[in-house]
Amino acid sequence: MRRVRVLTAPGCHLCEAALEVINGVRREVSFVLEIVDISRDPDLEARYRAEIPVVEIDGLAAFTYFVPKEAFRDLVSGETSRSGSGPF
Repeated sequence: MRRVRVLTAPGCHLCEAALEVINGVRREVSFVLEIVDISRDPDLEARYRAEIPVVEIDGLAAFTYFVPKEAFRDLVSGETSRSGSGPF
């Protein structure tokens, strides 16, 4: 089962939109979801504040700022390979 980690922070509207897409796909495809609030960790805050949301799938960065529903669904369902060229 794929593992999805979302780096987010309170008040981040892009984060809310990304989580809405992720939770919608989660109704169709099973995966483990971890939501990380970067505001609770100074190192994560310094590293990711300007890039959130950051979505990782199985430990690899997949999306920043926006999560296209079809592309996310394809990655978590295993329908798209992460190797080679692509938008990620």
